[in-house]
Amino acid sequence: MLLINKRYARRLALGLIALVLAMTVLGGCAKKGSKTAVATYKDGGKVTQAEFDKYIGATKFFYPMYAQYEGDPAFEEHMVKQLVAFRLLGARADEAAKKDAGTKTKDQMTQIKDYFNQQGKDALKTQLKELKVTEKDLEDYVLQSLTVLSSAELKVTDDQMKASYEEKVKNKELEITTVSHILVMLQDETGKDIRKKEDALKRAQEVKDKLDKGGDFAALAKEYSDDPGSKDNGGKYEDADPNQWVDNFKNAALNLPLNKISDPIETEYGYHVMRVDARKTKTFDELKVELKSVVAESQITDFMEKELPSYDIKYLKATPTPSETPSASPAK
Repeated sequence: MLLINKRYARRLALGLIALVLAMTVLGGCAKKGSKTAVATYKDGGKVTQAEFDKYIGATKFFYPMYAQYEGDPAFEEHMVKQLVAFRLLGARADEAAKKDAGTKTKDQMTQIKDYFNQQGKDALKTQLKELKVTEKDLEDYVLQSLTVLSSAELKVTDDQMKASYEEKVKNKELEITTVSHILVMLQDETGKDIRKKEDALKRAQEVKDKLDKGGDFAALAKEYSDDPGSKDNGGKYEDADPNQWVDNFKNAALNLPLNKISDPIETEYGYHVMRVDARKTKTFDELKVELKSVVAESQITDFMEKELPSYDIKYLKATPTPSETPSASPAK
């Protein structure tokens, strides 16, 4: 889709992650191996090198971009805290949460295998080998994560979900729109300039003038629009989430009066002449499952921000702060 917001595009690229975990924070799994501690915490808790290596490997399976931060003490300390948090929260889960997580884990592992089988017979095995984790490591990782999420979700109340829903409605996060637009681009999809900015604006204004005089939107879209994703469909995007679009286009989709032809709207792609054909808000009943996860995730985040610090987690590989630096260090 040409108009897609780049941040939203990254989320789409991580669709498998959302499918598997539907979470913003991931947990780790304890494994046998080296007993060398990389972190300690209250009541004799510790994270061994082997456990941490498995955790990082499994995390990179879902978030490959994390590889660029590997070896960064600040990043690794953050990941250690996530691992400990999920270990602690997982230990609090009741049998209902564990059973629910077990069922979901089997389903998610099947989806992961199906996805990689489409890439090739040994695609999953190759990926796991590169990350130095096994399929069982991955399954344990997903199970631990989903146990924590299921435990949190089982505690979510209808009142909490309704409060979350009302906040999202207030912020216009739940709108679904049908829009028609004609895009006059400055550059083609390869980045090559195709017209000057003033020429693009002039062409967009010409389109608006024709529409204001009763011109057929679909016919003009086919003649003028540079958007290959919509020009042959009357310029229309139907029942779409505006949050996926670049900011100016999104704001217009959310705020333009219905069935009104807009003035040319500038985005990073060029100028759009736009009409909002329909707009509706997703209902509470449609979003119950999603809202439960949203509230559960916020509770997990609250634990990490408010309670986790009391466990006095010490990352033993962390770079010393200035106050911890030996006194022999030269003064600045």
